[in-house]
Amino acid sequence: MDVDWVWLRERCSVVEDAAVIALNKPAGISVTGERHDVDIVEAAAAAGETLYPVHRIDKVTSGLVLFAKELGAHGQLTRQFNKQTARKVYLAIVPSAGLPDHGVIDLPLSVGRKNRVRIAAPRESIRRQGDRWFVEATDLLDTKNYPSVTEFTTIHHSGEHTVLALRPITGRRHQIRVHLAWIGHPILGDPLFDKSNSCDRTHLHSWRLGLAAPWRTPPELTLEATPGPDFWRPVHADSFDPTAILNRADKLLGDNESPSDASA
Repeated sequence: MDVDWVWLRERCSVVEDAAVIALNKPAGISVTGERHDVDIVEAAAAAGETLYPVHRIDKVTSGLVLFAKELGAHGQLTRQFNKQTARKVYLAIVPSAGLPDHGVIDLPLSVGRKNRVRIAAPRESIRRQGDRWFVEATDLLDTKNYPSVTEFTTIHHSGEHTVLALRPITGRRHQIRVHLAWIGHPILGDPLFDKSNSCDRTHLHSWRLGLAAPWRTPPELTLEATPGPDFWRPVHADSFDPTAILNRADKLLGDNESPSDASA
């Protein structure tokens, strides 16, 4: 897909100051590092602007992505991702089938054949105890693995689908997509795991992002990117109200915020 930086800047900017710019990225556009596509960083460079990605979201994922426009801000912000103090919330739509109101997916990741991210244990060793999915240390594969934790809250049921709000406590590549798929709830439209071909996009959206930003007053970035109509299509109905769903997510996430979340 061609990337029109001028269009993205005008239509998709969430916030911009002298140090950063945040976009509500459409699904299907690469952030950086894609071998076969023009990405946002390349498109901006072609237009005379230098961007430094603070983090990445997958090409198939829509929503918030943050870039620094200067190296000083880039270092301050990326350190928060590295230390896992950045506050992130994603939205995802999955098939409805037995997910609890709240859950924790505590499954380490590894890299398998063809550089594919997978759970670092056999699928049959994944256990569920209450609302937590995990594997025993004795079941881990004999390979390098990366502790990975995703918390989720169910915010809406609609017929055959469920909308989740997810907090990736760690920030591994493909973490949310792999975690949901391996517990039996692949994200709708995910080309890695949903083989139904029933959707024209992956229904995963980077919704909220919070970081410290010492150069701002107050010294923080609290960002939100509202999903577009294409994200909500699988759960759309005559009585459907995305605003009500997001307001419900606000309440549920607030009710379940731990002290460590609040201070992160």
